[in-house]
Amino acid sequence: MKNKKRNLNPNAPLLYPDHARPKTRRDFIRQGLLTGAATVLGPGLLGLFANPRQAYAQLAGDINTLRTSCGITVQGAGKIPFICFDLAGGANIAGSNVLVGQRDGQEDFLTTAGYSKLGLPGDMVPAITTVQNTTTTAFINNQLGLLFHTDSAFLRGILNKASPGALAMTDGAVIPARSENDTGNNPHNPMYGIWKAGADGELLTLIGSRPSDSGGNSMAPAMMMDPSVRPTKIDRPSDVTGLVDTGKLVGLLDQADVVNVMESIARISEQKMAKLDPIAGVTVSREDTIREMVRCGYVKSADLADRYGNPTTLNPVADVDIVGAAGIFSTNDFNSDGEFQKTASVMKLVVNGFSGAGCITMGGFDYHTGDRSTGEARDFRAGQCMGACIEYAHRVGVPLMLYVFSDGSVASNGMVDDSAEGRGKGVWTGDNQSTAASFYLVYNPGGRPTLIGGDIARRQIGWFRGNGDVETASSPAANNVNLLVETVALNYMALHGDQAQFTTRFPGQGLGNGTMRDSLLSFNPIVSGTIG
Repeated sequence: MKNKKRNLNPNAPLLYPDHARPKTRRDFIRQGLLTGAATVLGPGLLGLFANPRQAYAQLAGDINTLRTSCGITVQGAGKIPFICFDLAGGANIAGSNVLVGQRDGQEDFLTTAGYSKLGLPGDMVPAITTVQNTTTTAFINNQLGLLFHTDSAFLRGILNKASPGALAMTDGAVIPARSENDTGNNPHNPMYGIWKAGADGELLTLIGSRPSDSGGNSMAPAMMMDPSVRPTKIDRPSDVTGLVDTGKLVGLLDQADVVNVMESIARISEQKMAKLDPIAGVTVSREDTIREMVRCGYVKSADLADRYGNPTTLNPVADVDIVGAAGIFSTNDFNSDGEFQKTASVMKLVVNGFSGAGCITMGGFDYHTGDRSTGEARDFRAGQCMGACIEYAHRVGVPLMLYVFSDGSVASNGMVDDSAEGRGKGVWTGDNQSTAASFYLVYNPGGRPTLIGGDIARRQIGWFRGNGDVETASSPAANNVNLLVETVALNYMALHGDQAQFTTRFPGQGLGNGTMRDSLLSFNPIVSGTIG
């Protein structure tokens, strides 16, 4: 009798007899034995756009002056928030999720055999057909600008969380690019590159879901790393609320009274310091330095109480746009799914400008389990997390660049999973680095980003061969993961109109110059230099 396959839920670990027993933390994450954690990148890159901005003006005028003199900033670098998803294990991105094509872009279709390799049977290929002189585009969805397959699990997840208004202001690009399968040794992680491109935050510089040098599952390119901004680990709401301690005074008094007390202490301290006699044997400059340190210590305490004394300022659980009846996540979904809690923690910090960028690592994407249903469920939940980030940026009213990558990919041998969860698509039967790709989406509250020259082919940077393999000569990124990260950083800078500074920021870059480098860009700037 034929054994009926048991479908795996999105949290079940993936164990194979032909895979070595997991030994490292990376092994446990890619096989879903551990959930990936979230990464938050640095000082609030978007402080000007952040909700906390509403509280900045509450300090008295003299304290605002002292704040400036003490070097306290409330707006970070003013760059576009950046969130990346590191799907550990080798997820499918090309074809069954984001459409890919040959040299002329997403609609320069592959062969039927090529799409079969990418998990799409012949009756689901994104081809243009003519029936009785009527041209019909099948299985293509353009709600995000960037073309997805209509039954993409990523797309279904995004649509589950992002509103039509948010989708209408979003576009993106796919980057065909090979990478090694199931390994953290791929230098995929772009956060140091985004920091070098100018992103910075208000509270932190880099944060990661894992206690690694990159903060995520995959490595960061060695030439981009800087130990001074090594990521701090954050993966849950309690990590977020624990970032700032304003002391016991907040709680005994309300926030406004605490700020007034600290302001008064700062003023009294300054008056007393002004009456001190010169210190014997100490130069005036040294004495002034000591006085400045004491003065600014009180000013910084008042500043912390003003900005973070309210515990709801940082707490994603207390944000009605994130959790609750009107929130992106229902209370039940949020409490029952750690991936949603992780995503909420990262997007709260990044979108509101407390951090400049974040990397959300999700595990269990090594899903060549001999069925299609396991991968569909995990892709759908990843899509929900992506959609939540886009929707939250829409509600706050700030731009966002969202980047999705995975270590390697999978392929199908053409066998179809006809179960309800398999949706009649090709079974994932093994790893295949030649079918890999990454993609990014850009949300712009001022209107959908515009393609350079209106050229729809710019939604695809590089291309696939007709047989479903990446054409390795199609772009610098296609066969070099380090250059893939540079391509992402270049496009991030171009959203600010800063692409001319790329060589300065990345002196050893390998993307070329002039026309060659500009051919890797997709969108016109959506902000000028900084936000604000």
